Parts: sequence; C-alpha cells; structure tokens
Amino acid sequence: MTSKQTKAVAALAGLLAMPVHAGTSLDAIAAKLDALIAENAQLKARVAQLENTQTQTATAVQEAQASISAVSEASRSAAVVRTDHSYAYAMLDPNTWVNRKQNLLLEQRKSGKLAADTVVLSGAVTPIMDIQKSNTDDKFGYLMRHPTASNQRTREASEAVIHSAQLGVTATMGDWTTAYMELLYNPTQSFGAGTLTDINRNQVEVRRGYVLLGNLDESPFYAQLGKMDTPFGFMDTVNPFTSNTVWHAFGGLAYGLNLGYDTYDWDVNFMAIQGGAQFRAHNVPVDQSNVPSKLNNYAFDVNRTVTFDDESWLLVGGSYTKGSTYCQGFPITHFNSCNEPNGAYDVYTQYVDGDLTLQAEFAKTTGIWPGTFNPTIPQFEASKVSSWGIGGKYRTSWFNKPTDLSVEFSRFIAGPNGAPWEKQDQLVFGAATFVTPSAKLFGEFIHTAGFAPLNNISGDGVTPGVTISDSGARSNILLIGANVAF
Repeated sequence: MTSKQTKAVAALAGLLAMPVHAGTSLDAIAAKLDALIAENAQLKARVAQLENTQTQTATAVQEAQASISAVSEASRSAAVVRTDHSYAYAMLDPNTWVNRKQNLLLEQRKSGKLAADTVVLSGAVTPIMDIQKSNTDDKFGYLMRHPTASNQRTREASEAVIHSAQLGVTATMGDWTTAYMELLYNPTQSFGAGTLTDINRNQVEVRRGYVLLGNLDESPFYAQLGKMDTPFGFMDTVNPFTSNTVWHAFGGLAYGLNLGYDTYDWDVNFMAIQGGAQFRAHNVPVDQSNVPSKLNNYAFDVNRTVTFDDESWLLVGGSYTKGSTYCQGFPITHFNSCNEPNGAYDVYTQYVDGDLTLQAEFAKTTGIWPGTFNPTIPQFEASKVSSWGIGGKYRTSWFNKPTDLSVEFSRFIAGPNGAPWEKQDQLVFGAATFVTPSAKLFGEFIHTAGFAPLNNISGDGVTPGVTISDSGARSNILLIGANVAF
C-alpha cells in the first residue's frame, strides 16, 4: 500500500470515528467520503498503469536480449565456419607444395591466418579444352591423360571437359591439432576402366585425409597420420597445369605416419608407409603379395633453404624410399605384387630470385625393374627406372594482372638404348594469368616424344616380340583452361 493510500484510509477512519455532536453533518461526511473514494480510484488507476508499463519494459528487454543473442550466435558461427580463397588455392593447387602441404598448414597456423577452433571450407574447379595430334594411330603420349585407346583414337583427339573438381575441409582444434580432408573428382586421370563417361571413371574419392599434430610456435616437431603425399622428392612444376614426368613416375600417395621437423631453414620428414601396393609410386611385398597388411615401407626426405634476402633463396634436398613402384616381373601390371622391393632416391633444387624461379630434379631406382626384360626380345636387358626435369618461370604482368611465363623439359627412362620403351620426353611452354589471387587462366603447348605406358611397357606376355611401347611416337598438344579456387 502506498503512502497516499495509507493517509486516505486513516482519514476515513477518523471521519467514521468523529462524534455527531461535533457539529459535523451527515451530508458533509458523505461528501468527504465520496471525495476519498474518487481519489482512491485515481490511485488504483495510476498503480495499474505503472504495473503495465513495467511489464512492457520487461518484455522489451527480453526481446532485445534474445535479438542480441541471435546476432552474437550468428557472428560466432560465421567466425567458426568460413572460406579463404587464397588459402584454398594454395592447398588445392596440384603443382606447388605438392608433398609439403602439411608445412603450409603449420605456417598458416603460426601466422594466425588459421585460427584455433575454426573450420575452413575450400573448393577448386579445373576445366580444360585441348587438341592432340599424334604421328601414330591410337598412341597419344600426353601424361595428363592416361594413355589408353579407350579415350584417344586415330591420330587426332580433342576435348572440352572438366579435368578435376576438389572440395577441402580444414578444421583446427585448439593450438596443436589440425584435421584436413580433400575430396577429388578427376575422370580424365582416373584408374577406372572404360571411357571418359564410364561410371567407373566418374567417382569421387577421399584423395587426402589426415590429422596433423603440431605447433611451430612451441616446437619444430610435428606428426601426421592418415592418407597423404609421401615425403619423396620435390615434385613441384613451373607449368601452369601439366605435371612433369618426375611426378608421374615417382610422386607418392600412401597411408602412413609421417614425423617431421620444420625450422626456418631445415625441413626433415620420415614417413612409415603402409606396405603392399599403395595409391601411387610405393610398393613393398607383404608375404609375396600386394596386400597392404604391414607397415613395412618408408620414405625419408631432408632439405635446407638458404635465404639471401626477402625475395631470394635456394632450396636443396634429397630423398630415399625403401620401396618404389618399379618392382614387378614380366609382364608388368601396375599395382601387382613384387618378389623384392626396389628402392629409389631423389635429389632436387629450386632457386627463387624475385620474379624468377628455376628448378631441377632427378630420381632413380636403386635396382633394375625386373619386368623391363622381355624374354621374347632378349636383346634389351632389364633396366633401372629414372626421371629428371628442369624448368624455369618468370612473373610479369598482362593488363595489370600477374602473369607467369614458363618452360619445362622432363624425361622418363625405363629401358636401355634402342628399346621401344627406352624413354618418354615432355616439353611444355606455358602462360598463366591470375585474374584474382585464386583464379588462374592458362594455356600450354606440349610436345611429347616416345610412348611408354607403365602397364605392359615391355610386352603383354601373350604376343611374342611385341610391345605397346613406341619410341618413335610423337604428340603435340594445344591446351587452354582455368583453375578457380574458392
């Protein structure tokens, strides 16, 4: 009860207690009583108004708080799940940092570009159009297309296709843990049977997937477990699109555990690789089979970067693997089992001086590839397998856009001099313009000499004295395309 209500009640009580002989008439008492009743009604109305105002204010406050919470939650979600076009291009680019993406991830985390407890969604699409001409029926030596008569016929081929589409997810948990997964669709380079439109070639696979434990702010050591590119060789190319023969011959992809050491100038990696025939370039027999039931293969890489200034440096490195893919007997079928592992080594260098990049690489098996000896063509002895490449790139501008001009030569050698499977060469002239930091338009002219597909490279074991390989085959390819990451 308010103070005014208390006073009114007291006055009413006093009036009622007043004796009649005091000279107060009943009419006067009634008038005063009516006045008090009216005043009390006004007070009740005022109290009701105040209570209603308080209710409306409380409701408005609650609605405002709910709105603020919704905005805050949306802001938090936007910060946790995001995109980064430049990061997407770097992670999904198949031609640079080829087997060192884990180093890129660690550097991104160290710089703060990959914050803790966030998810980065990435994607890339690479469509191309090309014309290919060969001097030999059904033999096109362009390695970015699996050389098969199922997809290239006669002496001229042309296509406008999607070369690849990728989706990547990077998740950071705390300061030490990073998970990465990449989905890949690439029908033109698929190992599936059939033509380019066959369902077996049009599959989506988890190309890479691993958990990375490391924090370069705290320690130079890190660990990586899952499916990843193996630490063997350099494998980068200066070409805007076409990979060189070193990568085609020795670029590894496998299950395993990689242990690394990364400082300002030194980078060391040792990877325990699953045995049997792996996805690319590694094979160590398990009980004389290709079954990957033991962790019995490995690869080791050491490289050092000597920095001259902010825009120039020299990288030098070397690698070794216990079991390369070149170990099968005759006739050769890729991914088949081996009797003994055949190791391989790799040496490489890259020099960067501002806009100029120069690089070279050489890889070779330690032993012969047994299947390169065809007993029905005995004049060609079994041979070691090697590949090397050298190239350069210069950055300029075109219509005020960064533009790279490049040239690269690489060679794959699988047989002795004069053998139909002796070698396959690749020469690439390239140009690429970045319309944005993550959108590249490119063109290439490619010349290949020799035709030496890995399957049945020295013969099929059915037709004596005959092999699909042809040292005289020549191909010319004119290609344009785009690589757009988001």
